[in-house]
Amino acid sequence: MMPPPIRLHGVSLRQGAPLAVEAVSGAFLPGSLTAIIGPNGAGKTTLLRALAGLHRLDSGRIDRGGLAPARIGFVAQAPTLDRSFPIDCLEVVALAGAAGAGWVRALSRSRWDAASAALAQVGLASLARRPVGSLSAGQFQRLMFARAIAQDAPVLLLDEPFNAVDEPTAAELLAIVLRWHAQGRTVVVVAHDLALVRRAFPTTLALHRRAVAWGPTAAVLTPEHLREVRLTADRWADLAPALREPA
Repeated sequence: MMPPPIRLHGVSLRQGAPLAVEAVSGAFLPGSLTAIIGPNGAGKTTLLRALAGLHRLDSGRIDRGGLAPARIGFVAQAPTLDRSFPIDCLEVVALAGAAGAGWVRALSRSRWDAASAALAQVGLASLARRPVGSLSAGQFQRLMFARAIAQDAPVLLLDEPFNAVDEPTAAELLAIVLRWHAQGRTVVVVAHDLALVRRAFPTTLALHRRAVAWGPTAAVLTPEHLREVRLTADRWADLAPALREPA
């Protein structure tokens, strides 16, 4: 299960014309649990998408140690799944990593069993045949976690997974994240709650277009670094409004 390190070498990314991320270098070590923090527009989502192989690099290089992007689980902040499509929760999870809904009939029994087990892990076993469009925001986020569980990826990237859910759901999702970490998977989470980051994440990347600080959480979440992130945010707010990300 231990994945290879993911190394960034001078990675720059564009979101439209301006740079969203500039010359970021560093590594997500095997089995690490890292929070990415920064204000809206910091480039957090863009960086996460690049790690997943979903955003083209403007310059630099990402070395995944031979790990194919298909082996990286990505839970987006705004999933592209069409919730009006007539598909149920079990089918959504069973199709994790497959090419599309047309594969449903070709799925093996073991794939269906893994999907059922994943739904049970996130507390959705009783909703297996519930249409996706009928789920609440919290239930839908649990469903996206179940997809990641079924994919059994050694690297997991989560974009603000605790937003728009109630505290009990957030606590249950965090428990899943910590279990993935205990299993030796590499987990990277975009997060806004600094108290949660301090409590649960050993490593933190403070990002605002560039890497302000990257290392042990206690060494990153200092008044100096947080002040620098805010100053950087203020400095670029008027110059690059296109960099703003959804809250």
